[in-house]
Amino acid sequence: MESERSQRMGNACIPLKRIAYFLCLLSALLLTEGKKPAKPKCPAVCTCTKDNALCENARSIPRTVPPDVISLLFTSNSFDVISDDAFIGLPHLEYLFIENNNIKSISRHTFRGLKSLIHLSLANNNLQTLPKDIFKGLDSLTNVDLRGNSFNCDCKLKWLVEWLGHTNATVEDIYCEGPPEHKKRKINSLSPKDFDCIITEFAKSQDLPYQSLSIDTFSYMNDEYVVIAQPFTGKCIFLEWDHVEKTFRNYDNITGTSTVVCKPIVIETQLYVIVAQLFGGSHIYKRDSFANKFIKIQDIEILKIRKPNDIETFKIENNWYFVVADSSKAGFTTIYKWNGNGFYSHQSLHAWYRDTDVEYLEIARTPQTLRTPHLILSSSSQRPVIYQWNKATQLFTNQTDIPNMEDVYAVKHFSVKGDVYICLTRFIGDSKVMKWGGSSFQDIQRMPSRGSMVFQPLQINNYQYAILGSDYSFTQVYNWDAEKAKFVKFQELNVQAPRSFTHVSINKRNFLFASSFKGNTQIYKHVIVDLSA
Repeated sequence: MESERSQRMGNACIPLKRIAYFLCLLSALLLTEGKKPAKPKCPAVCTCTKDNALCENARSIPRTVPPDVISLLFTSNSFDVISDDAFIGLPHLEYLFIENNNIKSISRHTFRGLKSLIHLSLANNNLQTLPKDIFKGLDSLTNVDLRGNSFNCDCKLKWLVEWLGHTNATVEDIYCEGPPEHKKRKINSLSPKDFDCIITEFAKSQDLPYQSLSIDTFSYMNDEYVVIAQPFTGKCIFLEWDHVEKTFRNYDNITGTSTVVCKPIVIETQLYVIVAQLFGGSHIYKRDSFANKFIKIQDIEILKIRKPNDIETFKIENNWYFVVADSSKAGFTTIYKWNGNGFYSHQSLHAWYRDTDVEYLEIARTPQTLRTPHLILSSSSQRPVIYQWNKATQLFTNQTDIPNMEDVYAVKHFSVKGDVYICLTRFIGDSKVMKWGGSSFQDIQRMPSRGSMVFQPLQINNYQYAILGSDYSFTQVYNWDAEKAKFVKFQELNVQAPRSFTHVSINKRNFLFASSFKGNTQIYKHVIVDLSA
């Protein structure tokens, strides 16, 4: 009986305990809500009034500036860097003066959050540049003062010139301290056209683990391919672009012996490949689309082509030709013509001259006359010889040679604004750039070259390059300077014993293939960089 009474009393106490607990909790909540956060005190390095703050001799931007401040002035302080979000928590700030300090660097998001800012002064500091879009988000800005800084007007400051051209804010006149071409110029008067900020470079993309001599590119069945001549394995290796892996992969090959040139030629959608070999004769292959392989269809005259060194293909009046430069003592540099079923010997240019290279180009006597086909033959026994096409006889006739240019290994041509130039490669002595003057080629530029066997001009988009290889040093890449009308040094590439450089364009990507007689074949990607970004 007693225990039942005690139990009933205990049960009656439970609601009382719960009520007491909730009363205590409610009191605590009321006390907490009643407490208001204390306003930040004025930093020790600042003098504050209700709306203004003046900060001097500070080592950094203080983080406890009262949030209601409208005007903030920093002067004679010792810090030289201002980081991101330095003024966060000041939504009412309208005037910010950071003047007569030693500021050297400001971060891109330094002024983030200052949507009410009207006037900004960074006058009389040591700023040489400003990060791009530093004024982004400052929509209320009406006045900017940047005077008294040593701005370097290079590509990093191009954005400021663009911003000055479209901002509605008033900006005091400021001047460039560098670079020399802009020194003392008013930044407000500069134009984005005054900055040349687009640069290019060749960046290593892929290594192919074999040596090579010649590299050619061709279009076939709506795809781009690359064919590489491997002298030691005797193969023509065909590559195609892997659209998934974004690399070049093997497509097919033609096996031979001592292969020096694999020259593709597409005639009426049919692919042929001229395979030049030092031993075993040279041959012509056809791509059989049904069997999906290359089939040999023709041998090239072994009595004429004994030691092939170069092949060029060209088209004149809807007729296809190829010419083989023969470097043997008893060989003939010979032109072959397509007759609908195969290639037959059309013309032998000369014998016994040990030709090392042949180049097809079109040049005119005057700007008003039509360009006509020409061939330039390089030889180890005479100066380069220029042949001109005779329309009446359908043959090339001897025209002239290039004077004072002995020991030229190869000649390659390029065009700039309608003018025709040639690059002449010399193994010993200076290689040259020459310009066609209407009746002869004239010296434009000399390139120091020792051990050079390739001086290849290449055009990639609007960029004209010339690449001078060497067996004894780094490969030199030159870029055409339109103002100087000459090549200027651009980049060095480390290629062992280069023999050819080829531009390959696939899916708006541009690549440079570099053959190597002693090392790996290398692939470089042509990269465009905007220094103002």
